[in-house]
Amino acid sequence: MKKFQPQPGFVVQAYRFALDPNATQEHALRSHCGAARAAYNWAVGWVSASWWQRRAEESYGIGGAGLTQWRAWSLPALRKAFNEAKHTDPRFAAWWEQNSKEAYSTGLANASAAFDNYAKSKRGKRRGKRMGAPQLKSKRKARLACRFTTGVIRVDAGGRHVTLPRLGTIRTHEPTVKLLARVQAGTARILSATVRHERGRWFVSFQAEVKRDLEPVARPDVAVGIDLGVKSLAVMADSTGEIRTIANPGHHDRARKQLRRASRVVSRRQGPDRRTGQKPSKRWEKANAARNKVHHRVANLRADALHKLTTAVAAEYGTVVVEDLNVAGMLRNRRLARRIADAGFGEIRRQLTYKTRQRHATRTIVADRWYPSSKTCSGCGAVKAKLPLHVRTYRCDACGLVIDRDDNAALNLAALAAAATTGTGVAGDQDTAPAVSKPRGADQKTRTTRPRRKAEAGRAGGATLPHQRQTEARDRTQAEALTFW
Repeated sequence: MKKFQPQPGFVVQAYRFALDPNATQEHALRSHCGAARAAYNWAVGWVSASWWQRRAEESYGIGGAGLTQWRAWSLPALRKAFNEAKHTDPRFAAWWEQNSKEAYSTGLANASAAFDNYAKSKRGKRRGKRMGAPQLKSKRKARLACRFTTGVIRVDAGGRHVTLPRLGTIRTHEPTVKLLARVQAGTARILSATVRHERGRWFVSFQAEVKRDLEPVARPDVAVGIDLGVKSLAVMADSTGEIRTIANPGHHDRARKQLRRASRVVSRRQGPDRRTGQKPSKRWEKANAARNKVHHRVANLRADALHKLTTAVAAEYGTVVVEDLNVAGMLRNRRLARRIADAGFGEIRRQLTYKTRQRHATRTIVADRWYPSSKTCSGCGAVKAKLPLHVRTYRCDACGLVIDRDDNAALNLAALAAAATTGTGVAGDQDTAPAVSKPRGADQKTRTTRPRRKAEAGRAGGATLPHQRQTEARDRTQAEALTFW
C-alpha cells in the first residue's frame, strides 16, 4: 500500500485526548474493538487454512497444479472475501451490522500488515528479529483499539467533544482547543482517528496533516553529545566544552514501596484462575485497579520527563549526537534491567529523531553501535583495550587525563559531529565515503566457534559447559588499527 506523503510544509502529527464516555458509549467502544479483533482472527484463519490445506495435499502426493490456490492477504482481497462471508458466517451474521465498517477494516488491515511483515522477515527483507506467522488474538489479552478513516471524524466547536462514526459525540476529559484552533484556521486536516483503551482509560488519537514552520534553535552552531546511563539519565557535552548532567528521576524506584504494598493486597485476594475457571472476586478487582493506578502514574511521569528533556535538547542545539544502543540486549542483564527499562533509552532516541527533523530541521548523528566512546580518551584519542563497567573514572595511560567516565564518553560523542562534517566517517554519516578509514573503530568481540547443539561424549548427557565449547577473541592492542566489521 502506498504510504501517505504530506504536502510541502506540512507534517503528520497526532493529537491525543482522554475520553469520558458514558456507559452506553463505553459498551459501543468495546463492541467496535471486539469487532476489529474478530475480523483479524477471521482473516488469519482464512489465509492460514489454505496453507494447511496445501500441506495436507502435498503429504498425499498431489502435484503443484492440483494443489489448492494460495489465498491472497492483501487488504482489498481480505475485504472482498470478508464482505461475502459476513452474511453467512454464523460468527458474524447476527451482529456485524451493529458496528461501523471501519471496525472490521481495522482488523483486516492489521492482518494484512502482519502477513506482509512475516513474509518480509522470512525472506530477510525486514530488519529486527525474525517474525513468526500471525496468530489468533485472545479476547482476554488483546488490546482494545479501533481506527476510523472515513465518515464523520471531527472535533466539535465547543472544544470538549469529539464525533466519531457510529459512536456519536463523546465528551473529552481535557480541552481539544489545540487541534480545534488549527482546524478552524485551515492549518490542519484530520486524516484518521484511533480509539484505544490504555491504563484504565479510553483515549482518542487524531492523525492530522499540520502546517508547521521550522523553529530556529537557540545555538545552531553548537553540537552536543548525549551519553545515556543509569546513574545519570543523560550526560550532555557540547562542542564548547560545557558538560551538563541530567539526574535520573527513578520514577519506578520511588514507587516501589507503594507497588509492594499494593501487590501484597492483591495477592491476599481471590484472583482469577484459568485452570479451574475461578472468577476474580470484587475485592481482587478493586485491589488490582489500585495497583494498576500506581503503574500508570509511573508511566505518565516517565513520559512527561522524557518529553521535557528531548524538547529542550532539540530546541537548543544545531547538531545532536546519540548512541545506537542495543537496548534489547541490555535488558537481558538481570541486575540492570529494571533501571534500564525505567530510564527509557529507546524512547529518548525516538523522540529526538522526530523532534529534530520535524520541528527544527537540526542534524542528528547516530554513532555506530561499536564506537568505543567510553574507552577512548577525549584528550589524545588513545583507546583502552578494556574498561569494566564498575570503573567510573577514566584514566588515560598515554596523556594522564583523569575524567569521569560518562563525561569522557559525552565529549567523544560531541567530537563525532566535527568528524562527520570533515568526512572521517567515524559516525557513519551518510555523506561520507564508505572507504574512509575509521581510526577509532570498535573493539568488537566475536565468538570464534558457534555453540554446538549435538551431544558430545565426556559428560553426563553428552553436553559441554559453555566455556568449553566457545571462546572469545582477545582484545586488540592499542597499537593495532581499529576498524568497523
